[in-house]
Amino acid sequence: MKRVLLKLSGEALAGDKKTGFDEETCMEVARQVKKLTDDGIQVAIVTGGGNFWRGRTSETIDRVKADQIGMLATVMNCLYVSDIFRYVGMETEVFTPFVCGAFTTLFSKDRAIEALNGGKVIFFAGGTGHPYFSTDTGAVLRAIEIEADAMLLAKAIDGIYDSDPKVNPQARKYDEISIQEIIDKKLAAVDLTASIMCLENRMPMLVFGLNEKNSIVETMSGTFTGTKVTV
Repeated sequence: MKRVLLKLSGEALAGDKKTGFDEETCMEVARQVKKLTDDGIQVAIVTGGGNFWRGRTSETIDRVKADQIGMLATVMNCLYVSDIFRYVGMETEVFTPFVCGAFTTLFSKDRAIEALNGGKVIFFAGGTGHPYFSTDTGAVLRAIEIEADAMLLAKAIDGIYDSDPKVNPQARKYDEISIQEIIDKKLAAVDLTASIMCLENRMPMLVFGLNEKNSIVETMSGTFTGTKVTV
């Protein structure tokens, strides 16, 4: 694989604190991504916003406004993580689907590809720019647009299970599963819209635990212990 999109769970970035950032977790992500870029792999990144805001759990705020707050949470995440990446020696650029002052670059496919070809790690913040779409859907959309070879989903759990392992200690993890099975079984790997987009555009996924040791590098080397999602 020469170009991948890495989706980082906001909760995973928070580490054991469950909110905000765990700097050592972010530093470890940066060190691993640098190994990939040093090997010539182009990396684009989408972060979730769950370490700051889960708008869909609010019963008092309008859904559109809640989703807009969630989009801004992902902008904060990307600004923070991209600067950690710069600290360990990478060039970065943050793209958003809406104007965000001087903080970010307005997204276009051409600009993003140019940045990747120029050796930058690029970040896609702000989701799709529209409410009712999750960061999963935004990540799949960007992966398709930049013609990534695969999506890497770094989550707070270490793969896809047949039920929630936090609730069911007997939950079984899949080593490999098709995106069609995920849709048919209504598994919560990514949301339904994102799953259908992966299916229609033949975008494979590799799902793994961000906090597993060296998980990003091992996923790219083919020795990961997560779940491979085939198309």
